[in-house]
Amino acid sequence: MRVRAVAAGLVAAVVATGCAAAPRVAAPSASVPTVSPRPAVPAKLKPKPKPKPKPKPKPEPTQLAPSPTARATTPPVAQHGQQLLVVSAASYGVTGATFTAYQRVGGGWQPVFGPWTARIGYNGFAPAGEKREGDGRTPSGTYGFGFLFGVDANPGVRFAYRAATSKDVWDDDPRSPLYNEWVDTSRADPGTRPEPMDQVPAYDYGAVIAYNTARTPGLGSAIFLHVQSGDSTAGCVALPTGELLDVLRWLDPARSPLIRMGVGVG
Repeated sequence: MRVRAVAAGLVAAVVATGCAAAPRVAAPSASVPTVSPRPAVPAKLKPKPKPKPKPKPKPEPTQLAPSPTARATTPPVAQHGQQLLVVSAASYGVTGATFTAYQRVGGGWQPVFGPWTARIGYNGFAPAGEKREGDGRTPSGTYGFGFLFGVDANPGVRFAYRAATSKDVWDDDPRSPLYNEWVDTSRADPGTRPEPMDQVPAYDYGAVIAYNTARTPGLGSAIFLHVQSGDSTAGCVALPTGELLDVLRWLDPARSPLIRMGVGVG
């Protein structure tokens, strides 16, 4: 019995010392080695941005001395013309004009032919700079001459003379790349509804007035001095055949002839 009592006491002691109530045993103190603090790592410095190279200034274009022709603001023909045709109307809207030919003598102008009556556009003269394709007006201003032409043979003129045939037209289509040019239809295609150059008697003889030589679309084309065939033209200047031939034979390209047209010009 004593043995059982002792054993029971031991069991009771073990139960009384469960995990929850188990005494904590202090762990033996261990020496903690002293750790020296790491030296501070300097913060990485952002590299200074490299200065952007300054753009080199563009060299100024070399100023070339203008050629004598570039300096001239007026075509040489206008400066040195020795022959002058003047076509002057009394007012806008009339289809008749006075035609007079002059030659330069010394510092003035001497009449050679006229005054005669010429026919102009069926809507008279257009004010300077206002001529437009198909408006029936003759342009105002001073112009030179291109070449002479005609259905009939060369009547003995000094200018280059071009014979007109059924293949030849004048391109008056502002959309065409050949606008305001003589076109041989056997070699090139003009725009729509070109002007036939074999019309008689109007184009028996004629002279190309150098109007709109830049061929600016819509500013007008096919402006000629030609044979009169009615009371007005579509924008050209017309004279009776005999008077026209006198003028065409007299015109001399070496004397840079001009034609001055408009209302009240002299």
